[in-house]
Amino acid sequence: MTTSKYILPAEWHRQACVQLTWPHEATDWSPYLDDITETFIQIAKAVAQYESLVVAAKYPEHVREQLEDSLSDEEMSHVSIYECDNNDTWARDHAFLTLVPASDVSTPCRLLDFRFNGWGEKFAADKDNLINRTLFHKGVFKGERVDYDDFVLEGGSIESDGRGTVLTTSVCLMAPHRNQPMTQDEVEQVLKERLCARKIVWFDHGQLIGDDTDGHIDTIVRLCPNNTLLYIGCDDEQDPQYADLKALEEQLKTATDADGNPYRLLKLPMPDAIYDDGDRLPATYANFLILNGAVIVPTYDQEENDAKAMELVAEAFPGYDIIGIDSRTIVRQHGSIHCLTMQYPEECQ
Repeated sequence: MTTSKYILPAEWHRQACVQLTWPHEATDWSPYLDDITETFIQIAKAVAQYESLVVAAKYPEHVREQLEDSLSDEEMSHVSIYECDNNDTWARDHAFLTLVPASDVSTPCRLLDFRFNGWGEKFAADKDNLINRTLFHKGVFKGERVDYDDFVLEGGSIESDGRGTVLTTSVCLMAPHRNQPMTQDEVEQVLKERLCARKIVWFDHGQLIGDDTDGHIDTIVRLCPNNTLLYIGCDDEQDPQYADLKALEEQLKTATDADGNPYRLLKLPMPDAIYDDGDRLPATYANFLILNGAVIVPTYDQEENDAKAMELVAEAFPGYDIIGIDSRTIVRQHGSIHCLTMQYPEECQ
């Protein structure tokens, strides 16, 4: 176990709330704003049945009206909406990463505010990069805000087991316009120091076709209780992703946590290819959201694959409710449910 004063909790650590950053007409969702808004409402409704929901929104009163039309009074009582302008809606990558005290409960949480730069300066991110400090100054989260604007790190690029092991990918963290000219060893040292990690496990394969993030870990490999990994596999030798995902699988078989323990591996199916204007989209079942007592799983109107994915998530999370939400609109912008959300541990509210 870590001897640090803080830990980066696993995502099944008891949560205070989940954050959504709401779409509007000035985001890339504009061509299908009604469809994505309906998806956001479904996510909001699911979250509000299990815990609190924090919404960052350019137009808070309009969002409140949208939610009140679909959520019950009881569900709405768990929703708080705050005015924050935004470039886009990927809360996983612009929201705080939160450290909790390892033992002394009187120690405040550390709200780590890393720089978000649009996945290596691919997209505008100036407004998204201000959301954390806006919410913090509004008193939404308790704890100490730590300004790490000198280092680019997206929440979707790391996974923590809450015991000192952090998973990530070299293809993302060493991608252009993140933290060059740092070496991988230097990046690893920063991660260990700032995330209070004992071991960084690097994977070098598994970047999905159409992924704008340069290979976020949360699209391919997810940590689950009892040293279990849910990961995306591919059995179709004709799929251009086959060889890379097989190489990832081989790395997973030899990976160990900070205490030297191997992982129990559960292979999620690869969704049948989904295209938009001729371009393949990075559909994945690994991009699920863990709540207090439930897991929201992306689905793609593929009966057999969807059912198998939800069955495997249920196996990895015994006793949890498993909720499927159609993510075909989300993936049109190259992400899914986990990418849109960020959980906060119970200690920070």
